Amino acid sequence: MYSEEREERMNRITVRVVSGLLVSTALLGGIGAAQAQTQAPVGIVEAPAVSTISAERLGRLRTQLQRYVDEGRLAGAVVIIQQDGKPVFSEAVGWRDKEARDPMREDTIFRIASQTKALTSVAVMMLMEEGKLLLGDPVGKHLPEWNKTTVAVAAPEGGYETVPADRPITIRDLLTHTAGISYGGGPAEDAWRDAGLSGWYFANRSEPVSSAVARMASLPMAAQPGERFVYGYNTDILGVIVEKLSGKSLQEFLDERLIKPLGMKDTSFYLPREKADRLAVVYEGEEGGLRRAPDADAWTGGGHFGQGHYLDGPRIAYSGGAGLLSTAADYSRFLEMLRRGGELDGRRYLSHKTVELMVSDHLGTIEYTPGMGFGLGFSIRQDLGAAGEPGSEGEFGWGGAYHSQYWVDPEERLTVTYMTQLLPAGDIDDHGKLRALIYQAID
Repeated sequence: MYSEEREERMNRITVRVVSGLLVSTALLGGIGAAQAQTQAPVGIVEAPAVSTISAERLGRLRTQLQRYVDEGRLAGAVVIIQQDGKPVFSEAVGWRDKEARDPMREDTIFRIASQTKALTSVAVMMLMEEGKLLLGDPVGKHLPEWNKTTVAVAAPEGGYETVPADRPITIRDLLTHTAGISYGGGPAEDAWRDAGLSGWYFANRSEPVSSAVARMASLPMAAQPGERFVYGYNTDILGVIVEKLSGKSLQEFLDERLIKPLGMKDTSFYLPREKADRLAVVYEGEEGGLRRAPDADAWTGGGHFGQGHYLDGPRIAYSGGAGLLSTAADYSRFLEMLRRGGELDGRRYLSHKTVELMVSDHLGTIEYTPGMGFGLGFSIRQDLGAAGEPGSEGEFGWGGAYHSQYWVDPEERLTVTYMTQLLPAGDIDDHGKLRALIYQAID
């Protein structure tokens, strides 16, 4: 149930993203300008002054990013900040390839990993708008092998026992990461590893994602559906559902419905060979500095490390949860469409009511990060004090394993895209500094 405060905020978001106007002159109903200044019509509250961003104060962000590079804690990064759809900060710092002394450029291509989830989630909502699925549909309705699933319950003496799931997993469970599906962790970790399903990485696989997802269905999950937030293969399963219901590969669907119409010219699952010199190098954060990640990938329990198989891999696994490459400019286009309630440059991609549903909290009483909720593909900032960092209530976003991050702040009419390639990231505090230095610049 929404509070009156949240409902009012969502109404403000819709008005701002669709028109960019705070009060329409049509609402004045012919009242003269002089009268309007002294007496507003009944029911209309005068809007507060619109905030702007100080370019001068944003210089502190540029200085801080360069400091990370100079200290050897960050090889390079690209940041694009937009307000009302217009760039107010667009900077490339450091190196695309530090050893080759090749500088970072604004058109550098990055592995965006879990930032892929946002596009796949939008694809699912497009299918909902076409009447091809409902959020409450059991996954088994579309992928029959998922009709009955099991859950691993840890035994006190060690090991685990397998029990039936209390109810079917739904599409909404997948969108909110409450299906109980991990990245191979949990009591049945060994079984998932033996099935070749450990970690989020698919680009190196020589099988379609649909084959891996079919194997998952027979394995014990990490929790009961709807029991708790468990981050994992959920969005990869959604990608397979998109393929099944559309009759197209996920790359084809995203190309036709989002990537090409939005003008995301450098976004794809695999890198065209003519763009190889634009792909950022992955670095590993370690005590005392950075180390270039090895070309070969390795799974070390916490994730996959290495440069990835985006250029020379099998090129047949389209991971809806972690597979895309993109640029900061491309991803900012996608975010601006969402900020505007599903429309950009006169083309509508989603109804604003669908976007409103996506950026509302769906976790309810399920435990999550303090001050935050989770919607249909995004984290949602709900309580500034509980979250304990600058931002706005109603803000939504996420990030990627290579340390990239994004968010949309409808209240301040902002989109923020931060791209870098640092895995593991070590102890760098750039995400917190990025947020603090952006919000201190708001007048």
